[in-house]
Amino acid sequence: MLTKRIVVALDINKGRVVKGIKFKNIRDAGDPVELAKRYEVEGADELVFLDITASYERRRIVADLVRRIAKEIYIPFTVGGGIRSVDEMREIVKSGADKVFINTIAVERPDIINEAVDVVGSSNLVVAIDAKWNGKFWEVYTHGGRKGTGLNLLKWVKEVEERGAGEILLTSMDTDGTKDGYDVEMTKAVVDTVSIPVIASGGAGKPEHFLEIFEIGADAALAASIFHYREYRVKDVKDFLRRRNVNVRLV
Repeated sequence: MLTKRIVVALDINKGRVVKGIKFKNIRDAGDPVELAKRYEVEGADELVFLDITASYERRRIVADLVRRIAKEIYIPFTVGGGIRSVDEMREIVKSGADKVFINTIAVERPDIINEAVDVVGSSNLVVAIDAKWNGKFWEVYTHGGRKGTGLNLLKWVKEVEERGAGEILLTSMDTDGTKDGYDVEMTKAVVDTVSIPVIASGGAGKPEHFLEIFEIGADAALAASIFHYREYRVKDVKDFLRRRNVNVRLV
């Protein structure tokens, strides 16, 4: 049985970890280095570092912050936000990240997925996708959820897989930050469409939500709010899952 992963998101704005609701109402959540160290101790399987305004403002990732975090932790660490080229991906990996993820540039120039696979490898490339229901289908958004593309999510995930991406980080804009639970319907649709791992993101509020998303086939579950504000520890969630026969790594 494959081990299910708990991933903690570190959304970065001006050097601080922040969190919002449905991509709005952003508030401070703490220092990224201190939080990264804390989550490793608590049993997180991976961390995701996202510069949440980089795509919108056309800024590059601050490499020194990536290095600072990477020096402090030993669990896998994925970095993204505003990446515009394969050279930037290479720089991020050299700075200490285990994986890189792309979102906006992948939609704007899908060939970069193929190029990235050749440079950093399929297993090190994650394509992040933000989507929400538009009344007819789940629509893909870019630029930190600010720009609708008209692109059908299920068509896009299939193309992402075909181009060689190793993993999909799927965020529901409808549930993000609400703590009402993951978007089970959307996540299941994606899991049923592709064979590569899917990380579910957006909406975790209690351990039961992790169980729901794992039961429909997600390989990993990402959360932020419930951990940043100490409503639950990663260990609390894992203990709950283990009691319900979900295979998770325990510290």
